[in-house]
Amino acid sequence: MTGMNRRLLLWVVIPALVATGCATRSKVPSRSPGALEVREGLATYYGEEFHGQTTASGIPFDMRALVAAHPTYPFGTLVRVTNITNGRTVRVRIVDRGPAAGARASGVVIDLSYRAADALRFLRDGRVRVRLEVLRWGANGGAD
Repeated sequence: MTGMNRRLLLWVVIPALVATGCATRSKVPSRSPGALEVREGLATYYGEEFHGQTTASGIPFDMRALVAAHPTYPFGTLVRVTNITNGRTVRVRIVDRGPAAGARASGVVIDLSYRAADALRFLRDGRVRVRLEVLRWGANGGAD
């Protein structure tokens, strides 16, 4: 290898390969310092078929709102949900109970509204690996 080719390799080709490799990965933010609890698992979403129906908290489900269902978090809990695949995040408020026991058995930890799933960009896939970070507990502090 000539000196010119070696310099080209060191100063152009290698940095370009490194930059390209880095550009294809999404950096997922680490746990926020203020997070009260962190969990990982799968998220699914529910939408039109439940739109307008009464949730477990007593309010109508709005598929266009940033809301979610969780089996144990108190109603009103604010949760940051991060799509681990692409790094996108959304904040949702817990207003319902779910996912169903069968889905939980297969690793689903939260059901999101259609709008939240769209913001995280997993509508086509139907489920995605997520990190949940509790930012603020609901009014009853853990007991429903």
